[in-house]
Amino acid sequence: MAGGRGPSVVKEIFIGLTLGLIAGGMWKMHHWNEQRKTRSFYDMLDKGQISVVVEE
Repeated sequence: MAGGRGPSVVKEIFIGLTLGLIAGGMWKMHHWNEQRKTRSFYDMLDKGQISVVVEE
């Protein structure tokens, strides 16, 4: 064997877990940002600051 030992199962699990947590955190941050924008839109709509009806 030129490479020595095979892949470490614990190391592979740790790397996979770390990458999964990073990706999950980024997804949640994206989701919270979209939720904030939606909430802001409906708040402005309720206050009458914006309208979804086209003015003629």
